[in-house]
Amino acid sequence: MSEQPAVYVLPRDDPRQCADLDCLVIGGGPAGLTAAIYLARFNRSCVVIDAGRSRAAWIPTSHNYPGFPPGISGEALLARLREQAARYGVRLVPGTVSSLRTHALGFEVEQAGECFVARRVILATGIEDTLPRMADLEAAIAAGAVRLCAICDAYEVSGNRVAIYGEADGVISHAQFLRSFSDDVTAIVKGARPPSAQARALAEHFGIRLLQGDIRELHYQPGRGVAVVTTQGARECFEVLYPNLGARIRAELACGLGAGCDAGGALTVDEHQQTSVPGLYAIGDVVSGLNQISVAVGQAAVAATAVHNSLEARPWQRHD
Repeated sequence: MSEQPAVYVLPRDDPRQCADLDCLVIGGGPAGLTAAIYLARFNRSCVVIDAGRSRAAWIPTSHNYPGFPPGISGEALLARLREQAARYGVRLVPGTVSSLRTHALGFEVEQAGECFVARRVILATGIEDTLPRMADLEAAIAAGAVRLCAICDAYEVSGNRVAIYGEADGVISHAQFLRSFSDDVTAIVKGARPPSAQARALAEHFGIRLLQGDIRELHYQPGRGVAVVTTQGARECFEVLYPNLGARIRAELACGLGAGCDAGGALTVDEHQQTSVPGLYAIGDVVSGLNQISVAVGQAAVAATAVHNSLEARPWQRHD
C-alpha cells in the first residue's frame, strides 16, 4: 500500500500569516486593476497603490479594445475597472510608492507615511512617454491630431496626411508601418545625424518623405491638425502627428531590488510574469513586449493566478 503524502498545515503563530496583505499591486492602470480583480476573486487580500499616471488615461477613444464596438475612452475604461475592483473589496490607495524593500514576510512598501507588508508584489507601473513641447498638447491629443500609438489607432488615420517625429532610423521604421494606412507619410528626422543608407533606401522604397531638422514650434489648429516649424525653417501642416521620442520605463522600484532588465530598460519576466526577484511580478508596459492594453490585461491574469498558486491554500469563505 502506497504511503499518503503528508499534508502541511500552517500553525496559527506562523510568521507567514502576519503580513498585512497577500499581494500589493503598484499601479492602477488596466494591468494593475485587472490583477487586483483576479486576486480578489481568488479570495486574496489586495491593495492597489495608484499614482494616477496611467498611460491609458491619454486615450480619447479606443476602438481596438475588444468588447466595445463604439469605442471607449481610457478614462471610462479605468473607471469601470476601478468600480469592478472595489465591488470585490479591493482597496484603492492614491499615491506614489516611495520605497520597496524585501522583508522576512515578503516585501515592505511605503507610501505617504503608510507602510504595508505584502507577501507578494505585482508591479504595473508602466511607462511615461516623452512628449514634445506644445502648449495645447492635451487638446490636440483629445482631438486625435497628436497620437501616441500607431498600433492602437493607425486605422483611424487612414488617408490622412501623417508625420512621425523622432530619431532617424526608428522614425522611418514607424513611418513604414503607417504607409499601410496612408499614402502621405512624412518622417521628420530629429537631430543633425542623417538616416543611414539602409533607412534612406527603406524610405524611398515605401514612398516616405524625409524632412530633416528638429521641431522648433508646434501649434494645434482645430479642424486642420498640427502646424510644424523646424529649425531648418520648414513650415508644414499635418492632419496627424505621431511623436516617437521614446519613453521612461518606470522600473526603478524593481531595479532597486536587483531585478533583471533588457537592453531598453524594460523588466524581464518568466512565463508566470515573475521577475528575477522571487515574489516580485511585473505586468504591462513596464515589461518588455507589445505595449497594448489587451496584452497587459492578459499578463495581469497570468501574474495574479501565479501569485495565488504560490501562496498556501486558505479555508473557503462565503462573501455575501
